[in-house]
Amino acid sequence: MRYESVAVFCGSKPGNDPLYELHAKEVGELIGRNKMVLVYGGGKAGLMGAVADAAIENGAKVIGVIPEILLSWEQQHQGLTEMNVVADMHIRKKIMYDKCDAAIILPGGNGTLDELFELVTWNSLKIHDKKIALLNSGGFYDHLIAHLDKMQQQGFLYGDWRQRIEVYDSPQSIFSGWA
Repeated sequence: MRYESVAVFCGSKPGNDPLYELHAKEVGELIGRNKMVLVYGGGKAGLMGAVADAAIENGAKVIGVIPEILLSWEQQHQGLTEMNVVADMHIRKKIMYDKCDAAIILPGGNGTLDELFELVTWNSLKIHDKKIALLNSGGFYDHLIAHLDKMQQQGFLYGDWRQRIEVYDSPQSIFSGWA
């Protein structure tokens, strides 16, 4: 399936493993080379900045969506095609979901998990049906994957979670079916 726009959710910090930043740059590069639009959180720091910079360097249109409260924390990126400054995190997520055809989840912290689980919940409730790719860089999400399996085994999920989230180990494997 060909996607026109991809939301990327990831850390505003780089994390401790250089693989996370390498994968973020590869995702941005692949978005640009495949002439997709990147929709992301609007920051210039951490993995967010790495994915945006790589997308820009490879010719992508890049749309940032940042809440007012995070302007100073995430160091607003100045080189984007479009920047949306919004009132709060809820509006940010809604706009990002509305502007994308699919989403990629890279390593990140609490905010990244919040975004992942809201996407999955909205898919479960049929509010939307966006493709969700979880990039398990260096096994970063192994424990989360095991927990999702346990939630399913214990009868807390409606259907197989792997029907809603596809797990990948490399950026190239995500894009092999997307471009």
